[in-house]
Amino acid sequence: MTEDLGGPPPAGPRVGSVPHPAGPATTYRPPARRSALRRRLRRKLLRLMQSWRSSLTVRVVSTTVLGGLLALGIVGGVLSAQIREGLYEERVDQMLQDAALQRQEAQEMFDSSTATTSQDVQGVANDWLESLSLSGTDADYAYLRSSPRSDSPVDFQDLVNVGGYDLPSLVSEDLSTAVEEEGGQHWQPISLPTPDGEVPGIVVGAPVTLPAAGDAQELYLFYSLQTEEETLGLVLQVLAVGALAIAVLLGAMTWGITRWVLQPVTDAVLAAERLADGELDERMDVRGRDELALLGQSFNEMAASLQRQIERMEELSRLQQRFVSDVSHELRTPLTTIRMAGELIHESRESFDPAVRRSAELLHAQLDRFESMLADLLEISRFDAGAAILEVEERDVRDLVGHVVDLTAILADAKGSPLRVDAPDEPCTAAVDSRRIERVLRNLLSNAIEHGEGQPIEITVAASNSAVAVRVRDHGVGMDADAASHVFDRFWRADPARARTTGGTGLGLAISLEDARLHGGSLEAWSRPGEGASFLLTLPRRAGADIGVRPLRLEPDEDAQDRPEQNPSVIVSSDGPSLTRTSEENG
Repeated sequence: MTEDLGGPPPAGPRVGSVPHPAGPATTYRPPARRSALRRRLRRKLLRLMQSWRSSLTVRVVSTTVLGGLLALGIVGGVLSAQIREGLYEERVDQMLQDAALQRQEAQEMFDSSTATTSQDVQGVANDWLESLSLSGTDADYAYLRSSPRSDSPVDFQDLVNVGGYDLPSLVSEDLSTAVEEEGGQHWQPISLPTPDGEVPGIVVGAPVTLPAAGDAQELYLFYSLQTEEETLGLVLQVLAVGALAIAVLLGAMTWGITRWVLQPVTDAVLAAERLADGELDERMDVRGRDELALLGQSFNEMAASLQRQIERMEELSRLQQRFVSDVSHELRTPLTTIRMAGELIHESRESFDPAVRRSAELLHAQLDRFESMLADLLEISRFDAGAAILEVEERDVRDLVGHVVDLTAILADAKGSPLRVDAPDEPCTAAVDSRRIERVLRNLLSNAIEHGEGQPIEITVAASNSAVAVRVRDHGVGMDADAASHVFDRFWRADPARARTTGGTGLGLAISLEDARLHGGSLEAWSRPGEGASFLLTLPRRAGADIGVRPLRLEPDEDAQDRPEQNPSVIVSSDGPSLTRTSEENG
């Protein structure tokens, strides 16, 4: 047996696998439908990518399933190849053995024949073909012919045991040449025609000698591999179903294990969020003694420690606030007494000698400052204790600004800083606590006058549908980034060298910030060293409502121009419950 003209038989084409002469069928889609389809696919892809990035469970399950499918595909491919090769080689060996046996029986029958004419030889061949069909051989078809290059005197005709198929065309020139020239048995894979279509098979050729026919003739036996192909297809289907079942089981197990492992982490996240919201009694459920239980136990210990520390700090804060409030209240009585005595001494100072007269004047000035500081401390303690309340009324903010400007005009004249008010003609009404808003405006104007270096001070009033705003702009010394970051801190002064006996109490802007927050508004500051500062008070028209569109910009209009980098501007914003500080260069 020589296997030099073929390899493993290819799977034959199935019924209906031949493409239509007109080409593959296509479905026309209008451009609008195609665009909508692409958008839907893009949205689905984005959702999948978002799920992949945001969910550890999705990443673990998908990675495990894909890895499992890849491993199953490799194993299934190797197994199917081995099964295919085993079935094919075993079946081919059986077919070759059967072909050799049939050829031997045919040769024995031909040798025992006494035929001398062409007609007798053909009769012998027909008899053999009939015996072949009745013997139960594995061959599907048989084909007997004289070699195309034979000079046999017998006019031998092609004989087949089944008609209707073009068997000669299945015998290649190479196979015919090998059978004629090399002798022996040769085979090659083919696509074998059957009533149901073409199936994979092999053709086995060998020379035989008929009596009175001269040269050797060629005998070809055709075998079908359809059964093996169906067996292999069944095996592949079983492997595919098994791989799918294993993938589903693997995904379900991975999902369950991942959820089991990540559930304590999820519980820890939720507990941490509730702790951040102020629920200090929140704890995790601890079960078992494994690593996850250790995580829950450690988290609970951390939460308990934080609760103790926060409660201790809250207690200290309450004691401090109570101390400040009590001291402030207790100081009022002696301060009133001292104030009355100081007023009496101050009124009689003309009768004193110069040194005592100067002492009486200093005592009167410091009593004023002490009383102002005590009032600010009481106000701060009310904010800390949450006892500050609003007494709102509908007021025109322009009137409040005008009243404060009148009160500070004398101080502005003394400093040489003219006050310029820019207000619209339409009313800028809002529900505000006039006492608190006037205090905010007074603090802003006083600071602008004190640090304005005698330059003009601009007060701008504006309103939108949802808010009113007042901007106080000076052109004085300004502040650098470090100074601006502390502008709303309590008892902080921009110039540490300034004596505590001059200026305010250091609580004015801190109280102004709390007043703005109490209204649901904001207080922001802008500054650039050497170019002054700008403070913007924004209030909702209805206390506690949303500000919405802001009527004014914090930065002055001229700040939109390019500025040198060595002179950056600084913005300090206070929106909502927390203070945000940002530093921006070049405006």
